[in-house]
Amino acid sequence: MWVCVDPPTLTHYDALPTMWCLTTQGWNVEVPEVVINRLPQYIRVLRELQRSGGKVVSSKDLGDALQMTPAQIRKDLSYFGRFGKQGHGYNVVHLQDELRKILGLDHPWRIALVGVGRLGRAILGYPGFAPEGFQIVAAFDEDPRQVGQQIAGLIVRPMTQLQEEVRQKDIRIAIVAVPADHAQEVVHQLVTCGVKSILNYAPVSIQSPDGVKVRGIDPVLALQSMTFYLGQDAPVKRQEPGRVDVGAQRSE
Repeated sequence: MWVCVDPPTLTHYDALPTMWCLTTQGWNVEVPEVVINRLPQYIRVLRELQRSGGKVVSSKDLGDALQMTPAQIRKDLSYFGRFGKQGHGYNVVHLQDELRKILGLDHPWRIALVGVGRLGRAILGYPGFAPEGFQIVAAFDEDPRQVGQQIAGLIVRPMTQLQEEVRQKDIRIAIVAVPADHAQEVVHQLVTCGVKSILNYAPVSIQSPDGVKVRGIDPVLALQSMTFYLGQDAPVKRQEPGRVDVGAQRSE
């Protein structure tokens, strides 16, 4: 059985972010975080192949679907063992099942949502969580006007009930959808309650202790990085110091 967790006690760690995978034989291999982040993409492609009747898939087919090289596909999967035979490809169902086990997706996860403003309400109404095994079972807000309302079948609870609800419902994951100036305090409260995986929609960088994984989603940051590539359509000429670009001079 594979169990992936944060690196065990290390006094000096300068490499890229990694996870350590634990087998029945003990600590086995360091897995770069970027590889962990790609596994859900593999699962999505494999699921689509299964739906279309595919039985076997090659690393080239996976690479073509994800715009990656076959060598990178094979390297990613090799961190977790051997899933196929050379020249024969991977069994679609088996590989999908194994990757789901590695990510802990072979059982359901209960989630708490903090913040039921416009974004929070949209998250509560999103139908894509449940089919993937993620169930939002509690919603919280500190605004008295929101507390007590029923949204998507959930009664909004005050933050004072956070710890009790997290404990009683065995909540391991939380989604934060509060204003930026409240996000850090909310994360601190969640961590104090024992939540160790947090999806943060607030547009702010969050500080978290070791052993707590916070993943941020900020569409504005994504858009800001995309504009760089748009600018590449018209590259800026760089002129050496002291050199006159005659072609750029204006005629008088």
